[in-house]
Amino acid sequence: MKRKNIFQLLGYFLKERLPCIVYFIMFFGILSVVYFLYEVRFEPFLYAMMLCAAVAVLIFAVRFFFYCREHYGRLNLFQNINIEYDNITTGKTLSEREYIAMIQRLGEHGNRVLSQFQNSEKENIEYYSAWVHQIKTPISVMQMILQSNDTAENRQLLSELFRIEQYVNMALCYVRLDSVTTDFVFIECDLDKIVKNVIHKFAPQFIGKRIVLKYEPVNVKALTDEKWLSFILEQIISNAVKYTYKGSVTISVSEDKKISVSDTGIGIAKEDLPRIFDKGFTGYNGRENMKSTGLGLYLCKKTADKISAEITAESEIGKGSTFIVDLQANLL
Repeated sequence: MKRKNIFQLLGYFLKERLPCIVYFIMFFGILSVVYFLYEVRFEPFLYAMMLCAAVAVLIFAVRFFFYCREHYGRLNLFQNINIEYDNITTGKTLSEREYIAMIQRLGEHGNRVLSQFQNSEKENIEYYSAWVHQIKTPISVMQMILQSNDTAENRQLLSELFRIEQYVNMALCYVRLDSVTTDFVFIECDLDKIVKNVIHKFAPQFIGKRIVLKYEPVNVKALTDEKWLSFILEQIISNAVKYTYKGSVTISVSEDKKISVSDTGIGIAKEDLPRIFDKGFTGYNGRENMKSTGLGLYLCKKTADKISAEITAESEIGKGSTFIVDLQANLL
């Protein structure tokens, strides 16, 4: 609902009262005919008509004042409907009272549906959370068994188990992101510590693919959510490792709180670059390698929006990609 200026309101006011205006003109015409037939002098007739017109204008002016006030009152109520829902007036006419009763009935129904949805969503999140914790137990057991015997086959299996664990965490984050109960905790975080933890998690992947990791520790802190920022970096680094077959991955943190992840991988096609954060979009690389779900970068963008960060990408086919997470972009 947009705010109307005084001329727009006057137009709506006159349009809604057009029958009254027509009736007034009709009565004026009838009186004119009667006065003419009885040959009444023109002066008293004109005086009477001017008095009627003056009273009509006064009444319309008063009604227009209340019309404007009611419009702005409804506009304010519309903008704060979730807060002032119970403050809707009773209504002056029968039709207004009926419409308000219908609105309140719809509002009560909407609240019941919302409550049911929130309860269902809470149950789903609890289920997926329990499922993730349960599935991690056999994954950890398998990792321990495979680590007990260092062979090429076991290292390959460990790598696949790591990917399974990443997909499990992605599924949980997908469910939690849109939840009203998402546990965001914004504190002053040491970015060097966060980056190192993520690097440590992916160390076997770098070693297994013989990819050089370049990172210089820094002393930079930022107000953010450590868990969800780690999730963003994990998805970006996971893609960097996945699509880099030789060369290096470079991670850097600037003083203006920008985290950059660059790789020397296969790169992203120019025509795909504007859509890489869209849900389900895999692009040429995803279709060619059949390894992409189209959810990783979508979740990164969605998570970045939630923590008031901005994620951008630059890439060139055959030369690699660079992803930048700006933690101050939406705070300035």
